[in-house]
Amino acid sequence: MLIGIVGKGKMGRLIESTALSKGIEVAGCFDIYDHDQLRQNVDVLVDFSHRDNLEWIVEYTRSHRNALVYGTTGLSEQDLQMLKSLSKEVPVFYSANYSLGIAVLKSVLEKVTPLLEDDFDIEILEKHHNQKKDAPSGTALSLLEAVDPQDQYEHVFGRQGMTGARKKEIGVHALRGGTIAGEHTVYFCGPDEILSFSHEALSRQIFVNGALKAVLFLEEKPAGFYTMKELIGE
Repeated sequence: MLIGIVGKGKMGRLIESTALSKGIEVAGCFDIYDHDQLRQNVDVLVDFSHRDNLEWIVEYTRSHRNALVYGTTGLSEQDLQMLKSLSKEVPVFYSANYSLGIAVLKSVLEKVTPLLEDDFDIEILEKHHNQKKDAPSGTALSLLEAVDPQDQYEHVFGRQGMTGARKKEIGVHALRGGTIAGEHTVYFCGPDEILSFSHEALSRQIFVNGALKAVLFLEEKPAGFYTMKELIGE
C-alpha cells in the first residue's frame, strides 16, 4: 500500500514515520504549494492539515481514484457535503478525532444519555494546547452530536452575563493553554450527584495510530463514507 500525506507539520511527519515503521510505503508529505509533485498514483491520501487544502485534495482524489482518510477539523457543512459527494465515487474515511478511545466514548454516550437526560443537566468541557485554531474542537462537537443526535437541546457555547436559570440546553466550553494534547469531559449533573465521562489524549500518537488503522480499513473497500463507527465494528 502506498500513501500520500498532506501536511508537513508535526502531525504529517509523525504519520510518515509511523507508517514507515509499520511497513506502509509513503510517497511523501505535500501541501498546497507543492501538491503538483504528487504525480504517482497513491492508494490512499491522508490529510490532517488545514481546511484550505480541501479543494485540491478532492480534485486530486476524484481524478486519481484513490481512497481518502480525512481528519482536518473546522469544516463547514458545505465542506462535509463535498466529502460526502466524493464518497459516492471513492472510499472516504472521515472523523474529527481518530482516537479509538473517543470512538468508544461516543458509543457509550449514545447509550447512556437516554437513561439520564430527563433528570440530569448535560455539559461538555474540552481542553487543548494554546496553538489550536478552532473552538470548540471538532471532537467536542462530535460528542455533542452523540448526546443530542436529534438537536432537541439549545447548544450554548460558553456563558457570560445574566444568563438566568438554564433551559433545555447543553453547554459546550473550551479551555486553551500550554501543551494540552486534548481532554474532553461530558458531565451529567443531577440532583445531589454528578456522573462524568472523560478522555485524555497524552500525545498525538493516538490519532496517528487511529488514522493508520483507517488507512488499512479502506483497503479493498468500495466507494462510501466511512467513520470510526465502522472501524470499531458498530
